[in-house]
Amino acid sequence: VQLQASGGGLVQAGGSLRLSCAASGRTFSRYFMGWFRQAPGKEREFVAAISWSDPGTDYSDSVKGRFTISRDNAKNTVYLQMNSLKPEDMAVYYCAVSSYSDYRRLWDYWGQGTQVTVSS
Repeated sequence: VQLQASGGGLVQAGGSLRLSCAASGRTFSRYFMGWFRQAPGKEREFVAAISWSDPGTDYSDSVKGRFTISRDNAKNTVYLQMNSLKPEDMAVYYCAVSSYSDYRRLWDYWGQGTQVTVSS
């Protein structure tokens, strides 16, 4: 399984970015796809997740209402639209695949990270 994340960059506070994660190597119809982030000196934290097979989504409280996770099944790609970015959103963002119902904690595969930098 390969997960290729892209879309990070530098943005001013209040701005927007869209991250993409292209998945390959197997079918993911029973999996969750998600995004995590890790800031310097902090633990990796859950950001958002979406099921491949139903419209359910899940967000951390810190991003709810500002970030939107979506998927394109035909492209095996998951997106994270990030609006109203804050300096505290600055981190390396990782995409991941989970076959577990406890997808906030348990993940099967990880992609490489993409840096998001938010200037104040």
